[in-house]
Amino acid sequence: MTTVLRDYGRLGRIAIATPQANPTVEAEFAILLPRQVSLHVTRLTSDAQLPADRLVQYLEELGVALAAFDTFRPDCVGFACTGSSYLVGMEREAALLTAESARSGVAIDTATGAVRWALDRLRARRIAFITPYPRFLAAAAQRFWSDAGYKVVREVYVNIGGADTRGIYDLRAADARPLLANLNLDGVDAVVLSGTGLPSLPLLAEWRDGPPLLTSNLCLAARLLDRLGIASGDPFPHPVN
Repeated sequence: MTTVLRDYGRLGRIAIATPQANPTVEAEFAILLPRQVSLHVTRLTSDAQLPADRLVQYLEELGVALAAFDTFRPDCVGFACTGSSYLVGMEREAALLTAESARSGVAIDTATGAVRWALDRLRARRIAFITPYPRFLAAAAQRFWSDAGYKVVREVYVNIGGADTRGIYDLRAADARPLLANLNLDGVDAVVLSGTGLPSLPLLAEWRDGPPLLTSNLCLAARLLDRLGIASGDPFPHPVN
């Protein structure tokens, strides 16, 4: 961990790129990050009409969102949109991140990459998956995790009321609570609640028994703090034996 002589962000400056309509990421990161780490947000924007096109554009044009920082240089960057990664796939995601990281000179982590990092830390291979996605995106997510070498042994859906992924932003933690309460955890190493737009911190606070509960924002915050060399305690309190 390095201390820098700054008035704000003494322990590091974290930049987050989040979808244009997402109301959740800043709120949860403001709680998850220590006070000595400053948070700087840029918006992923697209005027595409189809949700799939919009999500892909977010990742393919990440450089445009980061250029909005002008001369400001964060210490690391988080891409806070899981759907983009699911649609482009791991190989294309890796190529895009490598190119943009080389251009900007800053390490970039996606939310899905952070979840994989957390799962590997926990030695978790069999996951229960809760998705606030329309079916086309849930199917892409299933392929993504299968290609990554994980077994999705349970999958349940939070209803967003249509095919537009922006419906996620109207959800509350309470919409996922009954799904968690009734989830069959037999043979499950970890529960993954995917989607940065679904409020998740109340659910994490309530989670007491069973395997670890991993959420997109929790994992991304933990990964970026790890990048800064900051120990944030154990954000995953129920390790796999």
